[in-house]
Amino acid sequence: MQLSAIVEALLLASQNPLPPEEIARLVRARVAEAEDIRVREVDEGKTPAVLPEWLLELGVTSAEKVTAAIVELNENYSENSRAFTIVERPKGWKLFTRIEYGDFVRQLFPGRKPERMSGPAMETLAIIAYRQPITKAAIEAVRGVACDGMIQKLLDRDLIRIGGRAELPGRPLLYETTDLFFEHFGIRSIDDLPNSTELRKVKLPEPVVTSAPAPAAEQQLALSDLGVPAAAAGDPTAQDS
Repeated sequence: MQLSAIVEALLLASQNPLPPEEIARLVRARVAEAEDIRVREVDEGKTPAVLPEWLLELGVTSAEKVTAAIVELNENYSENSRAFTIVERPKGWKLFTRIEYGDFVRQLFPGRKPERMSGPAMETLAIIAYRQPITKAAIEAVRGVACDGMIQKLLDRDLIRIGGRAELPGRPLLYETTDLFFEHFGIRSIDDLPNSTELRKVKLPEPVVTSAPAPAAEQQLALSDLGVPAAAAGDPTAQDS
């Protein structure tokens, strides 16, 4: 039994992506299980089964060997025009149907309609993706409009999440992308985004900071400097001249 076939079986059975380290651990665990059974049979006075050579060799399976097996599988899929491929995601490798078969696979789900995001939502998502973690004020400084609605839509779709609070006055929330974002766009990290290095270095517009209202005494002083009577400013202690 070949390692590549075992890796293929694990990826096919798993609902979640598997990192190569986890696949290697599962393979070694199977070998260890067989060896434990053999030891128990000896302890019970039974004649232990002889482990096949191919199984013993799997006892030293490493993440590097798993990755090499995945490369071998993908090459085989490509050469034989298979309908699937193994793709790396942020949390590991996963078996996917090739995109060219999407129209046929879609017939399995006639009730599902492709969900498209609006231009403003995509703009907001792009800013968060390239400059995360980022505050709402910083996003609005780039777009020039309020982004509360767009941010909420992206949160509802699980494309972004709250990643903490900024060390700024008021401790504003910080937004960042989720694993679903990487899954949806088929990338492993932010570095896989187009022109990621250059765009992450571009200086963004500074958020507009709203100043706190000045104390009443300072407001009266400023108004008097402009020649405005105190009564006009709403001072209840002022008297008409």
